[in-house]
Amino acid sequence: MVRIEGGTFRMGSDEFYADETPVHERSVDTFEIDLHPVTNEQFAAFVEATGYVTVAERPLDPADFPGADPAELVPGGLVFTPTPGPVDLRDWRQWWRWGAGASWRHPFGPGSSLRQAQDGAVDDRLTHPVVQISFADASAYASWAGKRLPTEAEFEFAARGGLEGARFAWGDDEFPGGELMVNRWQGSFPYRNTGAAGWVGTSPVMTFPANGYGLFDVTGNVWEWTTDYYAARHVPPGTVAVEAEARPNLLAAASAEPGSRIPRRVLKGGSHLCSPDYCLRYRPAARSPQADDTATTHIGFRCARDV
Repeated sequence: MVRIEGGTFRMGSDEFYADETPVHERSVDTFEIDLHPVTNEQFAAFVEATGYVTVAERPLDPADFPGADPAELVPGGLVFTPTPGPVDLRDWRQWWRWGAGASWRHPFGPGSSLRQAQDGAVDDRLTHPVVQISFADASAYASWAGKRLPTEAEFEFAARGGLEGARFAWGDDEFPGGELMVNRWQGSFPYRNTGAAGWVGTSPVMTFPANGYGLFDVTGNVWEWTTDYYAARHVPPGTVAVEAEARPNLLAAASAEPGSRIPRRVLKGGSHLCSPDYCLRYRPAARSPQADDTATTHIGFRCARDV
């Protein structure tokens, strides 16, 4: 883990997406955070030691999915599937499919494994970030490891690496010295990806350069869970809105879909699927909502610890 000295920073961004606004001051205490996302090898050790069964491997409760056909509610996770060509980028269902049987052991569904890439090529993935992980799974691992998940503010503070207000984890220039600094989509999303430094999909942790605090993969590679409930914009702590209105209603506002019982948390860091023409979120300020029970091929996590 890396020790991050506490401090005050300007959180958020006014340059990109509405949910990153407003820029505001936020303070964090000194804490420690994992050097890189939790890997398949590390998660396997947890499962072996505890017998833990992830959410993607458990039967689904029809009450959590109002209106769904019960016959379709089988264990699994969302699997990214490239399209044959250009599609309407407003419809994410074009490139995401429900992968029955998909789990951390079988990221792309039955027949896939931790030794296979999405195209079936042999690729030892033990040092890749673990994926198909729900919020509960990440929390369970963190507790077993004597740690916890980071808050959104902690993650962003750490991801910035000491750079105040910079667009990216390494500065304002996306390609300093012409170098690619992050594992993100290369080409036209969601049908043509030439790979980041040769990696199409996740890459082994620490493949790309560290930020100013020596942390790897704080942007790109996989999205990472935080403990914060999602709201459509930042509500700075200490404001009247927080005390009088936002906090009591935060859980309801964070629900994934109308009528759903499942709240959404904030994901940070972007992933290998982020693309400048669709999802320019491989930045410290970027954030995304995700339902607690969701597991996908581009979501992982890292742990934090109080000092």
